[in-house]
Amino acid sequence: MYVADSRASTPAASAEGTARPETAGRYRTAVAPTVLALGTVSLITDVSSEMVTAVLPLYLVAGLGLSPLGFGLLDGVYNGFSAVVRLAGGHLADRGGGRHKWVAGAGYALSALCKPLLLLAHTLAPIGLVLAADRTGKGLRTAPRDALISLSSTPETRGRAFGVHRAMDTAGALLGPLAAFLILRATVDGYDAVFTVSFCVAVVGVLVLVLFVPGGRGEVVPGRRGAVVPGGPGEVAAASAAARPTLRAALALLTHRDLRRLTVCALLLGLATVSDSFVYLLLQRRLGVPDRWFALLPLGTAAAFLLLAVPLGRLADRWGRWRVFLTGHGALLLAYALLLTSWHGTALPYAVLALHGTFYAATDGVLMAAASDTVPEALRSSGLALVQTGQAGARFACSLAFGAAWTLWGDRTALLLATVALAACAGYAVSLRPFRKAAA
Repeated sequence: MYVADSRASTPAASAEGTARPETAGRYRTAVAPTVLALGTVSLITDVSSEMVTAVLPLYLVAGLGLSPLGFGLLDGVYNGFSAVVRLAGGHLADRGGGRHKWVAGAGYALSALCKPLLLLAHTLAPIGLVLAADRTGKGLRTAPRDALISLSSTPETRGRAFGVHRAMDTAGALLGPLAAFLILRATVDGYDAVFTVSFCVAVVGVLVLVLFVPGGRGEVVPGRRGAVVPGGPGEVAAASAAARPTLRAALALLTHRDLRRLTVCALLLGLATVSDSFVYLLLQRRLGVPDRWFALLPLGTAAAFLLLAVPLGRLADRWGRWRVFLTGHGALLLAYALLLTSWHGTALPYAVLALHGTFYAATDGVLMAAASDTVPEALRSSGLALVQTGQAGARFACSLAFGAAWTLWGDRTALLLATVALAACAGYAVSLRPFRKAAA
C-alpha cells in the first residue's frame, strides 16, 4: 500500500516545469523507497536495542541492586545523553552536502559496538559509560536519518512518511522484548545471552543501511516545493539555504518564531515526560508482575504505537500537526491518572500501555514532520537536531528528578508531581501554538 510506484519517478513535467497531476497524485499517496529502506534499518536496529531496553530496568534494579535514584541517573543517561551530540550529528550531515547516510551509519555502528560491552560492565560507572556511548551513537544518527525521510517526502505527505517509518521502527520495538523474553526463558545466563544476540542483530542493521539506503540528501521528489511551507522562516531560511551550512547558521534558525516556539514546547513537555522504564516499573509494582514477565510490558506500548503511527501521521497531515501532538500528550496524562488511581483491575495494564503507545504515535513522527516545515533543506539535519536536543535534554532532567523524587517520597508522590507538571506544561504549550497545519 505504501510502496512508491516506480513509474512515478519518470520525467512527467510540463513545459513550465511542473509535475503532471497524475504524477503528483501518485506521490501524495506513496512513500519513497528511501523511507522504506530506512524503516527496515530502524526495524532491525530496534529489535536489537529494545531487547536490551526491555531487560535493563530489571537487570539494574533487581540484578545489580541499584536504588531508584541510581537507576534514574542511568536511565537519564540512556535517554538523554544523546542530546549533547545530536547537534554535532546534524551539523556534520549538513556540512558534508550529502553525508546524511554516512553520519547515520557511524551512529548505528557505534551503538552496535556497545552491546557486547554490557557483558563486561557490572557496576554503576562502567555501565554508565557504556550507555553514554550507546546514546552517543543514537544522537549521531537520529537527525540525519530524519532529515533523509523529510527530504524524500513532499510537505503534504511528511506526516504519513514519518508515520510509516515510525510504524516499521515500532515493529522492531515489538519484536525486541519478545525476543528478550524467549531468550531469558531458554538460557541459564539470560542477560548475557540477550546482550550477545542484540549485538548480532545490530550488525545486520548496519549492513542493511550500507547496502540499501541511498546516499546523499534523499530522493528528488517531483512536486516537492522549496525548503519550507509558505509563511516559513523567511529571510533566515533563505540566507541559511544560500550559504554553506555552518553551526552559526543552524543556531540562527532559533530566531524564527515558529521553530523557536516548537523547540520550547518540546523542551517543556519533555521535562514532565516520565521515561518508559519508570512506567513499566510502576506497573510492575502496582500489579505484582513476576520478574519473568517484565520484559513483555513494552509490547503493549509498541503494539499501540505500531497500529496508530500511520493513521495518526495521516491525520496530522489533514487535521493539523499541532492538534494531534497535543492530543498525544492528553493520552499520556490519562495514562498517568490511571496509574494514580486505586484501580487494580485486569484491564489496567492494557489501558495504560495503549495510552502510552498512543502518546508516542501522536507525537514522535508528528514533531519531526512539523519541524521539517520550518527548516530549509540546507540545514534540515541541524534544524531537526535543535528540536531533538531540547527534548532529549529535558527528558534526561526528568529521569533524574523522577528518580530522586521516588527515592525521597515514594513512587506515587513522584508520579503525582510529574502529572501536575505535565498538565501545566501542556497548558502553556497550548498558548504558544507553534505548529502550522500542513499546506494543502
